[in-house]
This record gives sequence, C-alpha cells and structure tokens, in this order.
Amino acid sequence: MTAAQARPLEGIRVIDYSHFLAGPYLSRCLAALGAEVIKVERPTEGDAGRQHPFFIQGQSGYFLQQNMGKKGLCVNLKDARGRELMEKLVATADVFVENYRPGALARLGLGYEALSALNPGLVYCSVSAYGHTGPESHRAGFGLIAEARSGIMAMIGSPGEAPPLLRIALGDMVTGIHGVAAVNAALLGRIKSGRGQHIDLSLYDCLVSMHEYAGQCYTLSQGRVKPEQSGHDLPDSTLYGVFAARDGCLVIAAQVDASWKRLAPLVGGAAFAADVRFHSAQGRNAHRQESLPVVRAWTGARTVAQCLAALDAVDVPCAKVQDIGEVLADPQIRARGMVVRQHHPVLGDVDLLNTPFRFSGCDTTLREPAPLMGQHNRRIAAELGFGAADIEAMVRDGVLYQEAAVAELEA
Repeated sequence: MTAAQARPLEGIRVIDYSHFLAGPYLSRCLAALGAEVIKVERPTEGDAGRQHPFFIQGQSGYFLQQNMGKKGLCVNLKDARGRELMEKLVATADVFVENYRPGALARLGLGYEALSALNPGLVYCSVSAYGHTGPESHRAGFGLIAEARSGIMAMIGSPGEAPPLLRIALGDMVTGIHGVAAVNAALLGRIKSGRGQHIDLSLYDCLVSMHEYAGQCYTLSQGRVKPEQSGHDLPDSTLYGVFAARDGCLVIAAQVDASWKRLAPLVGGAAFAADVRFHSAQGRNAHRQESLPVVRAWTGARTVAQCLAALDAVDVPCAKVQDIGEVLADPQIRARGMVVRQHHPVLGDVDLLNTPFRFSGCDTTLREPAPLMGQHNRRIAAELGFGAADIEAMVRDGVLYQEAAVAELEA
C-alpha cells in the first residue's frame, strides 16, 4: 500500500433489505469498499440466514460471513412509527438492495416506484431468481434452481449419471458480484444524470451469461455442438483435468502446446513425447483416449506431493485438490489476507473469509463483525432525528426490536 486513501465508497449509504445470500453478499462487498451498510431486518426472526448453520452460542456463522461490517436495524414496518423511520432512512440513502420475489416489496410500499419518489437519486438493486420481466418473473427460486436451468449443471459430472450438486452457491455469489458492478456503475451514472435507477438482476440471467464456451459452440454450430458431461477432463481442451494420485487428487493444465511439450516426456518418455498425434490441440483432442491413460498411470503411481514436485520442476501448471481446511491454512491465502479475524461481542474472536478486493491506496478488510439483531437501533433512530423518549417508546412497544445480547451490551 503506497498511500492512505479513503475507501472508494466512503460516504455512500446502503440499505440492505435482503436475506440469505445474494443480496447480503452484494451489500457486504459494498461495505468492504467503504459504504455504510445498514442491515434492516424484521422482528423477531430477522434475516432468514440467521437460521442457517454453522451455529455457535446461538449465532449463525452463515450470517456472520455475509453480513460483516454492517450496522443492524430491526424495525416493525407494520407500525406507523416504523414506516416513518424507514422513510426517513430511505431519504438519506444512496443504494437500496433487496432480493425478494418481484412485487413483494411493492405491496409493502418499498418498491422502486415508491422509494424513488421519496429519493429520486436512489439506486435500487433487485435480485431475484428470474428477474422482474418475462413469463416466469413471478416464480420463486433459489440458486439451485438457476444452476439446474442454466445449462451449467448438465455439463458437470460423469456421463450417464445424475449431475452432482454444486457445493458452493454459484448462482447467488456470481449474481451478488454482478450487483456490485451494476451498483457502482449506476452511482457513477448518477453523477451525470442526477438520478438513480432500478437494477434488475436475475440469478438465471447471471449464470447463463457465464457460458464462455457452451453458448457460442451451440449457436455458431447451428445446434450441432452441445457440450455435455465429460467426467474429469475437458474433451475440447486436452490435457486439462483432474487426476488421481496414490493419496489424493490433483489437477493438471497442459492444454497449450508449450505445456504439453514439457508434460509429455515427463509422464510418457521420449517416444510418447515424439508422437505427432499429440503435437497440436486438435490432435490431442482427437486422440485423448490414447493420452489420458498414460497420464493417469503416471499420477496413480505417485503421491500428490511427488506429482506436484515433478510437474513444478518442468513448469506445468498443476495444483492439489484441497479441502477447506487445507485452503484456510494455505500460506498463499494467508499472505493475501483472505482470512480475517474479527472480535464478535458474543463469540469473541472469530476467523472468517475476506473479500478479494485489493487496492494500492486503501485497505478493504472488514474488521467489524456482523451486527446482532437490532444492535444499532437507537443510534440509527437518533441520527434520523427521533428523540430519546420516542426511541424508548418504540423499543418498549417492539417497533424497534433487539435480541437479548444487545441489552447486555448496552447495560
């Protein structure tokens, strides 16, 4: 870091009225970039993500991971005082993030039309399964639904078997990060226009947009080429895949000519390296069933460490297939600051995953933990002009709700 600069989004206020993953991840990234993010929840359950494991002392690690660095407001919007508070908050905001089924927030008076009337400069970002237009916009959905419909799931796994379940929420996470880009673009556009706008993001759309290969293959071949399940390697990028060693698995990426020329003599000797069938990408793809067994035999006779050492020695890209424990202990991940330690008011010190942003002039690491439910109710209400007596009345009447641990902090 060469200079101490403000984080890019400092001075931007974001209302996070979302739950589970795509919306919270989006707003968490905005917090890392410097925005003040106010997490608005409903009494008494709050964000549904609070009910998702891993649990420790009643706190959800799932919620902690996706809501770090935010302030917590828990308000009953069915009460007139709660609605007044929310309207005042919207008037001060730059961004509103939500991920409910299209139409749900409009019925509550929190749709784009209503809120932009209160605040014409508001950038309103909606995330949903299918988007706010189209014949299926009314349908509910999760990342799993979008992953199945997107064509991605159909390409993974072994031929003839049911596709495996992706163990990361790809649809939610990639839509969240698309939302970060879109929100920042809209904020930049607001400088010129003076007005905000509605961003309509669909999990389905975002996953379909990721087809760097399958889509263009299908359209340009008039439907003749349709990438399908291929198991542990890519038939159109030989040699590029997963291989078993004696004590685990590794990946090898030798699909380009230069890498293949270094790999071939290592795994198959001089005769294998001299085989002209493998001297071009087209040839390697056409004769992959002759080359794959040679590589598999080589890796299967060695440990992962032995394979990696030999491949590194000849500069062939490779890596061990690591489990999450190995990832979190990886010196590269540690050196990049991808694990951040935070002090939680209930749990004490906790280690969580960082966002991947790295700027030369500022640190985007969030040191503040996710809020307890309603942790910042009084502070936010006071900032919006509510007097102490009014705030206490709203707390007493449950308009402002907080979990028990908040009272212990305030005592």
